[in-house]
Amino acid sequence: MTASEFSALLLLATAMSFSPGPNTTLSTAMAANLGLARAMPFVCAVPVGWGLLLILCTLGLGALVLALPWLGWGIKLIGAAYLLWLAYRLAQTQTMGQTDSAMVVGFWQGVALQFVNIKAWMLALAIVSGWVAGHADAPARLAVVMPVMLAYAFVSNLTYALAGSLLRHWLAGPNGSGTRLRWFNRAMAAVLALTVVWMVLR
Repeated sequence: MTASEFSALLLLATAMSFSPGPNTTLSTAMAANLGLARAMPFVCAVPVGWGLLLILCTLGLGALVLALPWLGWGIKLIGAAYLLWLAYRLAQTQTMGQTDSAMVVGFWQGVALQFVNIKAWMLALAIVSGWVAGHADAPARLAVVMPVMLAYAFVSNLTYALAGSLLRHWLAGPNGSGTRLRWFNRAMAAVLALTVVWMVLR
């Protein structure tokens, strides 16, 4: 892989990983409501799930999804339904304690979420087609791409989770009224809902 190819990979990874999406929104919301420690299983699940997705796309799953439009629509619809359900649960959360039962995305749920996250699919397909597939040294390229992308997936979600955890005390509001938290959760729910619209219209 040339230096220019690697630089282009870093630019794509930065733009896609740090821009708002389902993963970063959930990382922020869970850390703000539950604290950083409770958000970490999901933060760690994102690179694991996305790494598995990248490997499967390299092995041909991505080409299958592109060849069968109904399969792509199935992924979109399942992902949209799950994100809307999470958005609804988040919007209904009134206090930090209530979130324990309202919206917790665990490690394995976080891994599975990557397979119905259209943004994750777009990035995996772009990387496989642009940096891995069709090259004689494809395995070596994947060995370079994989740790870079896993690091970006982890650091971006950890950054958003840290931001959420830093807002935690402020969101509790004066005397723990929770008014700020309610509006924050509604805003995060709206971001998830807008993500669903974007997913369906892609």
